[in-house]
Amino acid sequence: MRAPQKMFDLILNVAKNDERIRAVTLAGSRVNKNCPVDIYQDFDITFIVNDVSPFYDNEKWIEQTFGKPSLMQKPESMQLIPPDNDGKFVYLMIFADGNRIDLCVTCKKNYDESEPFEILLDKDNLFTKNYPAENFWNVKRPTSKLFDDCCNEFHWCLNNVAKGIARDEVSYVMQMMNYVRDMLIVMLEWYVGMENDFEVTAGKFGKYLKNFLPNSIYQRFIKTYFTAETNAMWNGSFESLYLFGEVARIVAAKLDFTYNEAEEKAIENYMNQVKNGELDIKKN
Repeated sequence: MRAPQKMFDLILNVAKNDERIRAVTLAGSRVNKNCPVDIYQDFDITFIVNDVSPFYDNEKWIEQTFGKPSLMQKPESMQLIPPDNDGKFVYLMIFADGNRIDLCVTCKKNYDESEPFEILLDKDNLFTKNYPAENFWNVKRPTSKLFDDCCNEFHWCLNNVAKGIARDEVSYVMQMMNYVRDMLIVMLEWYVGMENDFEVTAGKFGKYLKNFLPNSIYQRFIKTYFTAETNAMWNGSFESLYLFGEVARIVAAKLDFTYNEAEEKAIENYMNQVKNGELDIKKN
């Protein structure tokens, strides 16, 4: 596997030797100093050009400049977007040695400066400064309304999980549980943020939660990833309900919010009714 510096040298040499490429920026995990460094990090690169069309869906240019990828995806091509000189084209590439480059070719006016980036090359002084990554990905303090909405979404979606289990609709259960778990992850992120003065990042989809949560909480969180067996699905669903409630109460107390106890009790009762087969249409 080529070392990171060799990859950067390759990328910059391509840009320096091509007058059509006016600037190069780096984004993603490699500009986030809080992100663990490992061999799986992508090179999130943007080439700034005046005219996108020569680079649009041009695999020959890719192979001549970077070598032939062993696997590639071209999102704009997949979406059948017609060539647009004012647009962009993205190449997602994995090479035989395991290195991955996510390359976006775009014009400066379409460049997305909403996320942190570093300037690797700027032939025309298009950028005034780097956009540093400090604090950008940190867990953000929720508002009271956002807290309430998270709780409501969590509790509401659990009713669909329960119905799916009762109907033996495993794929539906798993998908609905993903919605439920999304809200659980958000609540766990707020807990982690709160315990660390909102100066840490939990990572995309909460992938760093293990680094910050007490092991007792993390192990309960893992139990919400259940197998496609009826008892496991019920146990995991109730575990998510109880874990969410416990953590939400801690967050609410710390941030001076109010946790909706009645809402939790309502969904718990409903889940038990469905699990125990207690729902029936009265005949009179």
